[in-house]
Amino acid sequence: MSKVGSSAMSASEAIAQRRSESLASIVLREMERMILSGELKAGERISEQNLALRLGVSRGPVREAASALERSGLLTSVANRGVFVRHVSTEELLELYDMRALLTGFACARLAERATAEQKAALRAMVEGLEAAHAAGDGAAYYQGNLDFHEALMTFAGHDKAARIYETLLKEAHLSRRGVLAAAPMMQESNTEHADIVAAIAAGDGPRAREAGERHVLNGKRRLLAKVGGGD
Repeated sequence: MSKVGSSAMSASEAIAQRRSESLASIVLREMERMILSGELKAGERISEQNLALRLGVSRGPVREAASALERSGLLTSVANRGVFVRHVSTEELLELYDMRALLTGFACARLAERATAEQKAALRAMVEGLEAAHAAGDGAAYYQGNLDFHEALMTFAGHDKAARIYETLLKEAHLSRRGVLAAAPMMQESNTEHADIVAAIAAGDGPRAREAGERHVLNGKRRLLAKVGGGD
């Protein structure tokens, strides 16, 4: 009987742990969304108590989520002051663009060698959707569509390690780059580059696809510099 009781207790503890892990995951996703959307702004101090009340949870899951977000580079801890939403400097952001360019070029070259007809069609449809957002002057829709396009490139390339590294870099960059593509000329230029990438992939031209992918991200770096420097 004691063995049965012990087994039942163990199962109960496992279930409780699973529920706790699920709750922590939910809180983590919500806090990440709040940071990436700008709801929690760069430099803002994270209050475990306020977030716990807002999300209707105890402070434990918030603390766990904050630790995970610190490891992923979205939060930073300052001794004797607390945990803050990380502010990414312009210099750091430019370095992130350099690394994203390498990974994007790699993914595009790899995809040129293996893309299916369905994947090519999906990429073309995304470019068309981005063009519609540009025509409507919808910067928010274009920004999200641009993220979706780049995520599709990394996913379709079928290299999990590269995709995970890219996702980490993108989240850090996301803290500071929202709004760079809001102007109509920026959207038009960016989407012309997307079309060039898709054309190279569809042609099965790996070197051309790599060059188009790298050039696109480095042009994004240039567009950022124009915005920071007061350009359009």
